[in-house]
Amino acid sequence: MDKANHRESLPFDILIVGAGPAGLSAALRLAELYKQKKVERSIAVLEKGSTVGAHILSGAILNPRTLNELIPDWKERGAPLNIPVKKDDFYYLTGQRAIRLPILKAMHNRGNYVISLAKFCQWLGEQAEAVGVHIFPGFAGQKILYGEDGRVIGVQTGDMGLNRSGKPGDPYEAGINIYAKHIILAEGCRGSLTQEVITHFNLRKENNPQTYAIGIKELWEIPADHYKPGHIIHTVGWPLGLKTYGGSFIYHYEENKLALGLVVGLDYRNPTLDPFKELQRLKHHPFLYDLLKNGSCIEYGARALNEGGWQAIPQLTFPGGLLAGCSAGFLNVAQLKGIHTAMKSGMLAAEAIVADDSGSKGELTAYTHTMARSWVAKELYQARNIRPSFRLGLWPGLIYSLVDQSLFRGKAPWTFTHRSDCSRLKPVSTCSMIIYPKPDGKISFDKLNQVYLARTTHREDQPNHLHIKNPQIETDITIAQYGAPEQYYCPAAVYEIVEKEGKRSLNIHASNCIHCKTCDIKDPTQNIVWSPPEGGSGPHYS
Repeated sequence: MDKANHRESLPFDILIVGAGPAGLSAALRLAELYKQKKVERSIAVLEKGSTVGAHILSGAILNPRTLNELIPDWKERGAPLNIPVKKDDFYYLTGQRAIRLPILKAMHNRGNYVISLAKFCQWLGEQAEAVGVHIFPGFAGQKILYGEDGRVIGVQTGDMGLNRSGKPGDPYEAGINIYAKHIILAEGCRGSLTQEVITHFNLRKENNPQTYAIGIKELWEIPADHYKPGHIIHTVGWPLGLKTYGGSFIYHYEENKLALGLVVGLDYRNPTLDPFKELQRLKHHPFLYDLLKNGSCIEYGARALNEGGWQAIPQLTFPGGLLAGCSAGFLNVAQLKGIHTAMKSGMLAAEAIVADDSGSKGELTAYTHTMARSWVAKELYQARNIRPSFRLGLWPGLIYSLVDQSLFRGKAPWTFTHRSDCSRLKPVSTCSMIIYPKPDGKISFDKLNQVYLARTTHREDQPNHLHIKNPQIETDITIAQYGAPEQYYCPAAVYEIVEKEGKRSLNIHASNCIHCKTCDIKDPTQNIVWSPPEGGSGPHYS
């Protein structure tokens, strides 16, 4: 036990934060390599969700390239890849029509699979535990621990909301300090520990700021006569229009299930835009309405996505550890995929750690070099100009993307730059208020109805994990100048504007939070800070 802070401590050789594709791939590769070397090393994985996969949304397309490298016999081991992609479609939507468009080569999904990412991570977790990896679900990493030399030496977990002895000050109630020679941060997009490390070590000093989108997802069960397993559809256009980046996805999954969602770039300008309500409006388009009208929505969720690509990847190593997966930002926007790249980054992180087993070098520089030479780097470099080209509008972005990928093959002699999403909002007085239709309760719904389907839980008396740094800034700038955009961009009705004695203020319903982290990204003054709540809290995706 650490006597200084009365917390129990646990030592491991390698600590991985995040039981997603990157973290679990790293754990499996570490275990495999140490077995080959006939060396015993303790490997631990922290996961803030109550179970592995609880915070990972269903509905994804998996390129099995990395899985083939990591677990060649995945079919024999029962990996949940049951629905191969059979057909790809891409449409431009007007208010009433769906016009088929040619598909960019990067978007083709031949050889890929429609999967539940939650189930896939659960399966990866089982494979990792079978080879001796210690997985700790319900443990949220709250704070980075630094040594006297400034090196990262561990992670402090947050309070558990449990008092195992029944006595005040129980160490489990207070959380645990977990120490390791090497730390892999694989928290996913906008991880709080990752943000701390990036700031502390100035890992973005040579890179563009990261940019993001919010993905709003629903899982539907539809009648058999509308179900087409393996059919993939992407759309652009209505309802977002020509100036807001984004589009929808429709994935026919297994057992008459349909993964449906809308991705909206968080560089949008109008503070009254509501990504959740844009999805509800989208479902009433004739192209989707006929598909959904006799179905039922059975699950809901939302999550931020990295979209900055190659030019927004920070320095990957820091004293004591490294970044992997979406913590670093390895999503390939052109392919609309990031699972295979996240998994490969986890494998390369593991290989760098084994190569520097003593931890004496301070920084795992081999990881940076191997990543730069990998196919992941090649993919991201060739796609680097796709996302920023859409700042010109939908059609210029589509035309540029076609030219960039077909003529230049992603090797144009220029690289577009990014600006931070929080700087893009206009004052509300300069924008037209967006009026959304009321939900019908059958195809479209309100936020509280859908939050129920996310099965989110937070203990009523736990500390608020959403913090306003300066209430005066919230009142004078965010509310007065921008019209409190958090009441619109939050997909879970966490933020409510209340008026008392002629003054408007912010009321936070933290128990609704589904951990999308949009508020941490889009707030125009960066006055909202998202931090992990007690371990196990949050959504519970099946």
